[in-house]
Amino acid sequence: MKVIILTTSVYGTTGHHLPALYAASGVDIAMVVVSEGQAANRKKQYLKRIRKILTIGLRGAMNGVRMRKWYNEDVAKYCKIGDAEEFCRQHHIPFKRVPFTNSQETVALFQEANADVGLSLGNGYISKKVFSVPKFGMLNIHHEVLPEYQNAQSILWQIYNGSPETGYTIHKIDRHIDTGEIVLQEKIPIVFRKTLEDTVAYNYARLFDASVIGLVRVLQHFEQYFSGAKHQGKGTSYTTPSYRQFRKMERQFEQLKKQQNEK
Repeated sequence: MKVIILTTSVYGTTGHHLPALYAASGVDIAMVVVSEGQAANRKKQYLKRIRKILTIGLRGAMNGVRMRKWYNEDVAKYCKIGDAEEFCRQHHIPFKRVPFTNSQETVALFQEANADVGLSLGNGYISKKVFSVPKFGMLNIHHEVLPEYQNAQSILWQIYNGSPETGYTIHKIDRHIDTGEIVLQEKIPIVFRKTLEDTVAYNYARLFDASVIGLVRVLQHFEQYFSGAKHQGKGTSYTTPSYRQFRKMERQFEQLKKQQNEK
């Protein structure tokens, strides 16, 4: 199975998953493409940010910036995350950079790679002109349960809703975010740590470790999983929590942690 990887970071999911994909029998990595995140339309991007701040409030936006560390540096304490660019250099895997995800440069590289399937590891919206290039389209790993938690930050919204479990979903990419047919899904119980921050980081690392195993399985038995993909149905989409929602997450966290400790 010949794959092309599209990502926005050389660390994160890509830095974690790449060595396992490279080592997997029957998986051939044709190319790794990294988007540098430039705005295709600066005005549109600016207005989108303003609308988001108006929705979640200034304190929610500031808290969202603070939480980024939970999903990046903090996760690296619990699982091995390398530098994908350095890994590609060492193993002679073609590594390319593009200005933004849905650029013509991305399309051209996807055409050049001539891959069977594209893998989205840590991206936002991907347009049809990109995801339709590989023979079987593209797959995305969403580190949460779908369709219940579309576009959701992992673990946090499960806790907000009082759920003691999280999960990951591997799904086909379609015209919308996190709505494509589900190829594989696995749920895992949340392990509650001393703080909400550490709980998010620890369990996000567990999702990384679980999802790469699932992804390798899908690629090695591709026809079986791809043909058996299931329609999601109606889902619920989330965004960064407002400050009030975050305070509820903190209260729910304490309750769920207490319940787990009492078992």
